[in-house]
Parts: sequence; C-alpha cells; structure tokens
Amino acid sequence: MDAIQPAFILVRPQMGENIGAAARAMLNFGQNRMRIVAPRDGWPNPKASAMASGAGRVLDAAGLYDDVQGAIGDCHYVFATTARVRGLTKPVLSPEEAMAEARAMMAEGKRVGLMFGPERAGLENEDVALANAIITVPVNPEFPSLNLGQCVLLVAYELARQGMAPDAGRGLEGTDFAEAIEIEKLGDRYEAALDDAGFFFPEAKAANMRMNLRNMWSRLDLTRADVQMLHGMLRQILRRGPGAGG
Repeated sequence: MDAIQPAFILVRPQMGENIGAAARAMLNFGQNRMRIVAPRDGWPNPKASAMASGAGRVLDAAGLYDDVQGAIGDCHYVFATTARVRGLTKPVLSPEEAMAEARAMMAEGKRVGLMFGPERAGLENEDVALANAIITVPVNPEFPSLNLGQCVLLVAYELARQGMAPDAGRGLEGTDFAEAIEIEKLGDRYEAALDDAGFFFPEAKAANMRMNLRNMWSRLDLTRADVQMLHGMLRQILRRGPGAGG
C-alpha cells in the first residue's frame, strides 16, 4: 500500500453498480487503492465497469479477498464505517476526525484501511470487531442509511480536504507497528489457551465473549515488540503451568 493512500475495503458488496460508483468517488478525490471482499455477484463484474466509466483503472487494480481478515491483514489501523449504534467499545469518530487521524498515522508510516459494509445492512458486528475505530456520520436518525458510493465519496472527500500533506505526525515516526494479521494470530493463540482453560463459559455466552476479546485486541495500538512480548508472556505461563510460581 502506498504510504499516503489508505485501502478502501468494500465488504461483501451486493451490486456491481455500487462498486463502480465507489470507484468513481475514489478517483474523483485521487484515491485508487480498492479492495473487495466476497462480492455477491462475483468478480469481475461488467455492471461495475460500466458504472465506473473513466475510473475503470481503480477496478482493474482492485484486490479481491475471500474474507475481511485477508483484506486488512497488512493494515496497521482500520476504520469501520457504520451508521448503527454498536455494543462494542471503540473510539467513534466523525469523518473529519477520522481522516485527520488517518493522515497523522500515514505520516508515521502506518498502513490504514477504511471498511465499508454491504448495501442492505452494513457491516456485521464481527467485521467491526476487527477494526480499531468507527467512523459515523450525523445523519437523519429516521433514515440513517447511506448508499455505498455515497459513503465512499464522503470519506474520500474528507481525506482530500485534509490535504494529505505529510505533517509532524504524533511523534511515532519509525515505530514498527504490528500488522492486523500479526494481531489476529496473537488473538488466535490467546483464544486457544483460554478455551483449553474453560474460560468461554457458559456456552450460551461463548460467542459474544470471543467477539469481545477480538474487539479488545483491535483497540490496542500494538507494536511488533508488544506482540512478541505478549506471545512470550503466554508461552511462559503455559510452560510453568498453574501455581508454578508458588
């Protein structure tokens, strides 16, 4: 991913026309990094190409992924766009606030992902749990849904309005941040250990407990050194066993 461009990640988009509209919106504001997760009608999609018109180059270069984890795997920080109130504890930002954060992080060398959900109902909680923060727009509460192309347009516009010029960042230049795939593997290991220990009980609450655990990992701004340390901590705990410390 280019240092000054985020990945626009369309999760399970349903209509080719909306994918094409998203491509046009991106290119209108100088963005060309599109990733598509499990499109309902397959890929490539002739309706997307027809709708994209002069922005076909964005579709030609788009990456195709089977799942969200694969699409965000190399990202250091991911924003999820949603209009619905969620039961997940995450920073909730306006597009202006979010793109200011994105700009600062990209100036530090972080790779940023922007997730957009399918047209019918938006992102699922399981998708949002993998993100670090939420972008929400103060729309009419009686009609909160935005078309996929409109949502992409709004975020791409705000990104362009911010200027995308490198700035002083947040004093973290050169920091070796962990990628999403590294944090996912760390979460897998802790989840397996907790499963063996009988932590996910009772069974009726297990799925929600697992999702909350994933949500916790995604909120942490972990470096690669943090991830290595957390792996080492768990390895030592498992090696010594319960009560080994006396």
